[in-house]
Amino acid sequence: MSGATPVSLERQGDVGVITVNYPPVNALGPGVAEGIKDRLARANIDPAIKAIVLIGAGRSFIAGADIRGFGTNRQRLPLGQRVYDTLDASSKPVIAAIHGYALGGGLEIALACHYRMALPSAKVGLPEVLIGILPGGGGTQRLPRLIGAKAALEMIVTGRHVPATEAKRLGIIDELLPETADLLESAIAFAMRIVDVRPLPRVRNRSVRLEDRGIFEAMRKSIARRARNQKAPYACIGAVEAACALPFDEGCQCEANLFKELEDSPEARALRYAFFIEREVARLPDIPANTPVRDFSNAAVVGAGTMGGGIAMSFADFGLPVKIIDATPEALERGMQRIRDNYATSVRRGSLSEDQMQRRLARIEPVAGYEDIADCDLVIEAVFEEMDVKKPVFAKLDEVMKPGALLFSNTSALDIDQLAEMTRRPKDVAGTHFFSPANVMKLLEVVRSKHSSPETLATAMQMGRRIGKLSAMAGNTDGFVANRSRAPFNTEMVILLEEGCLPEQVDKVMVDFGYPMGPFAVGDLAGLDIGYASRKRRAAENPNFRKQPIADRLVEMGRHGQKTGAGWYRYEKGDRTPHPDPEVAAIIKEVATGLGIAQRTFTDEAVLRRLLFSSVNEACKILEEGKAYRPGDVDVMWLHGFGFPRYRGGLFFWADTIGVREVYNQIAAWHQQYGDRWAPSRLLRDLAESGTSFREARAAPFAA
Repeated sequence: MSGATPVSLERQGDVGVITVNYPPVNALGPGVAEGIKDRLARANIDPAIKAIVLIGAGRSFIAGADIRGFGTNRQRLPLGQRVYDTLDASSKPVIAAIHGYALGGGLEIALACHYRMALPSAKVGLPEVLIGILPGGGGTQRLPRLIGAKAALEMIVTGRHVPATEAKRLGIIDELLPETADLLESAIAFAMRIVDVRPLPRVRNRSVRLEDRGIFEAMRKSIARRARNQKAPYACIGAVEAACALPFDEGCQCEANLFKELEDSPEARALRYAFFIEREVARLPDIPANTPVRDFSNAAVVGAGTMGGGIAMSFADFGLPVKIIDATPEALERGMQRIRDNYATSVRRGSLSEDQMQRRLARIEPVAGYEDIADCDLVIEAVFEEMDVKKPVFAKLDEVMKPGALLFSNTSALDIDQLAEMTRRPKDVAGTHFFSPANVMKLLEVVRSKHSSPETLATAMQMGRRIGKLSAMAGNTDGFVANRSRAPFNTEMVILLEEGCLPEQVDKVMVDFGYPMGPFAVGDLAGLDIGYASRKRRAAENPNFRKQPIADRLVEMGRHGQKTGAGWYRYEKGDRTPHPDPEVAAIIKEVATGLGIAQRTFTDEAVLRRLLFSSVNEACKILEEGKAYRPGDVDVMWLHGFGFPRYRGGLFFWADTIGVREVYNQIAAWHQQYGDRWAPSRLLRDLAESGTSFREARAAPFAA
């Protein structure tokens, strides 16, 4: 083998071993597909080689395409000349030996081989739909021929990763090895067993097993809500349908045509952007990558309410023991019962086994008091969201926790500096803002106090990753990054009511945009009394705070949302369906009249822009103040903290589809119409004047 190459060929007896070595996960980056083709051609003309094994070095077989090349006018080889086609056409049997991941193009390469074997820990899948495209290497044509149209359709449309044990049952894997087996040695032995078998079992030569021709329309109906505004899931269905109706080569051409339509679509660009910013958010530019991370093997949570219980479940779900305390034995037992009920619901739904539930519950230990958590490596305070409640907790934690223990606060808005200053170890304090429900929502906002040490922050970020969260750093500002950037949205949606909208119109606009629920329905679900308390605090601190008299009136009437049967909507007993309520419409009209505000009608587009432009402007202020590292960090928080539709990329990515100049002009016009709350940020003005996109905006140096 001459020169540096990611693919090698070595002969072991009568078997040629082609090894892909493209760290870290053997993606199909530059030279990989070409290298496989070249080594395959050499093996086929070498008379000493009778069979071929294709294997990955390191952690994986081949973990998929290098998506950095997508949407770049890259040269695509014609059908018949691609690596998949040459593997399929090999005159000698090719065995794919799979460990780690065989995803996307990696699985398509395995499907083009004649045989597939795997370790039980391996996973396979065709997740292209998750980045707005479909499998473009014959996956939509080979997989249905291998496992049937229905099973293939489900895999391709969901993009899920399939464990090797299930892949064997489906028929993707020919031989499943013991986990302790030597993969290469086993693959060579397998190759020698089948070396003379002819004809070679090419997947392309199989016919598709179509159990029911109605599965395609049924799938389109089943994804209608989840896939609204998206093309890729429907293209995946169409490609599998083509596999059932067309000869293999014609089906591949249909797949290629659909892929070309999708690759540079707005949806695919947005999803690729989301993919990359989710990886970039872990990088902290001003904290060295080699900063030590403190070891933590056990954790504690103070407060067994809804948030505290959810945080404890987050640790238990990922194998970490956690202790939990509350102010009284009764409150602690209520919290533990809530945890047990949550797990039991998952068991009833089939997403958790009884055994898994018991193992997770066993990791959560209710204890009597602070002395029982003194030896824990870190503790997360999750008591009521008021400074006067949290400060004594931090003073007590400082008193009892062992030296070196980290003290974190699950606050959504309060000043982390003040909490740190309640201790003699302020460098060990940071904010860890979980989103509700904490055991479900993926975002963890790590909040940096001016006292927090780099080690504390690096450990907090690592903690989030260990419990399955996306950790993103925020500066210490009221509401931090996520809630502060969302606050103007929350204000505008209620002001829109004063001006003539109804909750049901606003919610419809946002659901049509791609949110799973509208903001008023979400408010009812969370409880309107929570926002009420926050508004009262802000109004006391800021005499210019824009009050929300309609929202306050509802809370003062006892309309707290679903839990009271009425909020922005009314609810029937035992039913969470929101029903528009004439009483709310009457309250809106009454308050507007009292304020002297003339009501009018709004187009759906006007509603959408009023809500989102307000938050774009605030997010620009956050960047110019150095409270976030990058625009992409804000987008990550909106994607994973607020359910912003992923196929729109994030708040800033979506704003770029409108254009910086247009956003600025509209905000400037609203500034003239509505006053200071719409004053354009300096950064927004600078971007508009320079023609710089939101995604290219440079934040000020990070300020805790």
